Amino acid sequence: MSARKVEPEIAVRHPRETSALFGHHEAEAALLSAYRSGRMAHAWLIGGPQGIGKATLAYRMARFVLAHRDPASATVRAANSLHVDPDDHVARLIASEAHGGLLTLERSANDKGVLRTVITVDETRETISFFGSTAAVEGWRVCIVDTVDELNPNAANALLKILEEPPQQSLFLLVSHAPARVLATIKSRCRRLSLRALTTEDVVRAAAEATGMDAADPALREAAAASEGSVARTLMLLGGDGLQLQTRTAALLATLPRIDPGELHALGDSLGTSDRVALASFLDSIERWVADRLRTDDPSAELPRLARLAEVWEKIVRAARDTESYNLERKPLVFSVFGMLAEATR
Repeated sequence: MSARKVEPEIAVRHPRETSALFGHHEAEAALLSAYRSGRMAHAWLIGGPQGIGKATLAYRMARFVLAHRDPASATVRAANSLHVDPDDHVARLIASEAHGGLLTLERSANDKGVLRTVITVDETRETISFFGSTAAVEGWRVCIVDTVDELNPNAANALLKILEEPPQQSLFLLVSHAPARVLATIKSRCRRLSLRALTTEDVVRAAAEATGMDAADPALREAAAASEGSVARTLMLLGGDGLQLQTRTAALLATLPRIDPGELHALGDSLGTSDRVALASFLDSIERWVADRLRTDDPSAELPRLARLAEVWEKIVRAARDTESYNLERKPLVFSVFGMLAEATR
């Protein structure tokens, strides 16, 4: 790697603190047009690859609606984007998680301080009290679900109930990395908004905005070029030896179903024992490899193989969550992942 190594811990701004949006101008225009029309859909499913700005767009829409509560106002009519000045009172309240008109559902930490793997039903039921009988009097209330993919079954059903009978002036912005997997009953109550991967230049600018790094930084540009249009992947690759680790993982995946135990030992050692960035980089490589093989023009012709791969991926996700949640050794996970993939590709 020619660029300098960047320290693993990079300060990254949360989407609620990020005012700029890169790319996705058509999606932003669709949201603005719908709001201005006075016939705003009460729920939107914002889908697309991970790390491309879906949550950033959701928070951008939330800020605009809460800052400009009247869609017929002159300000809204004259707007050519959803931009709200970061110094605006509403923007500052949202950035500090103190705005009473915005509820965000996302994974939280358990009693031991470990991030949960799902959004729970108890958290989802907060929407019932949030969208109370006074909502119409107080104006718009917005709920961002980041992501709907992480709702457990009971939580998804709880969300569905309120989507079926939405309160007046309520707006749901559901972020999804895999909209095809979202419950059909939830999808049927949402307007779909599909976002595409960003250009490399947009990734560079977005990552620079999120981290405060110089857009000309060689490490940033190298990571962006390898990110396949994902800001999240760029930020991950900037941490430690992410690029080298992905290259090593890709080389081993290319030899499947053959497995080189020596190379697997070396890969396992490179993941360390507690480096979350390295683990995320490894899993990202595996996910992309599996996703590439699940894409086919004729799914019926390869259904058994596709089914095996999909089942293996679900097992990998569960094993990875256990490894991270309980801070287990990484090397056994590496051997387990490649063992399952080798079996599925024979």
